[in-house]
Amino acid sequence: MIARVGAKFAYATTSVDAALMSFAVSDAHVVLDETILVHAAGEQVEPVELRGDHGTRLHLVEGVGTGWLEVTYEATVDITRPTDAPTGLGVEQDRWLYTRPSRYAEADRLGAVAARSFTGVRGRDLVDAVAAYVYDNFAYVSGSSRGTDGAVDTLLAGRGVCRDFAHVVVALLRARGVPARLVSVYAPGLEPMDFHAVAEAWVEGAWHVVDATRLAPRQSLVRIATGRDAADTAFLTTSNGTMRFNRQEVTAALVEGELPTDDHTEGVRLA
Repeated sequence: MIARVGAKFAYATTSVDAALMSFAVSDAHVVLDETILVHAAGEQVEPVELRGDHGTRLHLVEGVGTGWLEVTYEATVDITRPTDAPTGLGVEQDRWLYTRPSRYAEADRLGAVAARSFTGVRGRDLVDAVAAYVYDNFAYVSGSSRGTDGAVDTLLAGRGVCRDFAHVVVALLRARGVPARLVSVYAPGLEPMDFHAVAEAWVEGAWHVVDATRLAPRQSLVRIATGRDAADTAFLTTSNGTMRFNRQEVTAALVEGELPTDDHTEGVRLA
């Protein structure tokens, strides 16, 4: 499958020292062509690309200053290959890293809930049971959560957006000993279109996508960033100053191949 993805966004800036952005397709994919245009304070600038684990590509702009930060990004991507290579730590260390509690996936606080809800369930059956539990018991409500909410907050509220659903899945799986992590993605088929977040779980010797929102087919997702939770996959991080959101447009569509019909009883590796 070939996908065409992109993002356009703008922020009003005041005395911002630097901005670190996560919008580019992971280089674990085969990127066929790509355009990155960044303007800061009225001038075109060349961002510095930084590389992270799992092919994550971050773009840093120093001296943003006061005015506007505007970004236009477009890429054509071959998404027919698995992109679940381990980090530089190696497979075993990677699996242990993603079993630990983290900022937004407080597995240590949800141990009793996970044990009570999923007693006697293991492996693929456990992953499917957790995904079904979150899908059945949580309401997807745009704007219903805060950027500081973690899995515990979402569990208490019973509602959230994609990052919240993913955090609950990740925390519950880790609480039952299954390595799990969060992935930011472009999602062809998503309505309304936006950046999307899903979970990945280590089961049957590989990382498999878990999307408890069921809002887009997992087979067509395009990896952007991978980490413990939203703290590692943040779309935008700034140093000093203030930024005010102005506009954002995200696009993601298949240009070769048909949009798949997702059977959530089957495992899917992010390709």
